[in-house]
Amino acid sequence: MTSIDLNADLGEGFGRWRLTDDEQLLSVVTSANVACGFHAGDAATMRRVCELAAGRGVRIGAQVSYRDLAGFGRRAMDVPPAELAAEVAYQIGALEVFARAAGARVAYVKPHGALYNRVVHDEEQAGAVVEGVRLADAALPMLGLPASRLLKLAEQAGLPVVTEAFADRAYTDEGTLVPRGQDGAVISDADAVVERSVGLAFSGTVTSHSGERVMVRARSLCLHGDTPGAVELARRVRDELESAGVRVEAFA
Repeated sequence: MTSIDLNADLGEGFGRWRLTDDEQLLSVVTSANVACGFHAGDAATMRRVCELAAGRGVRIGAQVSYRDLAGFGRRAMDVPPAELAAEVAYQIGALEVFARAAGARVAYVKPHGALYNRVVHDEEQAGAVVEGVRLADAALPMLGLPASRLLKLAEQAGLPVVTEAFADRAYTDEGTLVPRGQDGAVISDADAVVERSVGLAFSGTVTSHSGERVMVRARSLCLHGDTPGAVELARRVRDELESAGVRVEAFA
């Protein structure tokens, strides 16, 4: 039977501000990418999300980022590799405290925003992320874009690698994500997102921004938690996948 993991970015708030409906999304997804304080999230939020995730059997992932609260981690930054590696390890370690307190563990790592896109091609920054993960736990799986430099270097370093796809993001002909600043980068039509999700699970392909068929074989499907109607859309995606005979389960 075809199987796929559903992951979502959660814990994206701090203080009195909350962006994602963590409790409702955790009733749908199988893996939670938890913000670790650099692009969003704070200690109380991380603790709360870890407790909710552990209570529902959802795997906890560290979503590491550039240190960019003001820009939500989506601004391009140049961070020296040694500094970036240390900051990646720091974020994982912070989340691990709360995951353990909840009776779970950090199960994988996924970069966020500008860092995610940077390590698709940037050898130096990708290597720094890999080094940071190895500092924290050399057995942690790395979740990322297929054929990215990040996953290639992670595999070379002995880390398990897991490929992911995005049902609500436009793709280039090369299989990378269309930058958010470009028109059509985010797909807002719910029916289209649901259809793409089922297609990705079965065929591992998606139609690019220019109309080409692109191979995107993925073990995990990302559902963004900060889009309007995210919870309802996530439920529709899961329902349609299961109705089509896809087993929805965590990869870790």
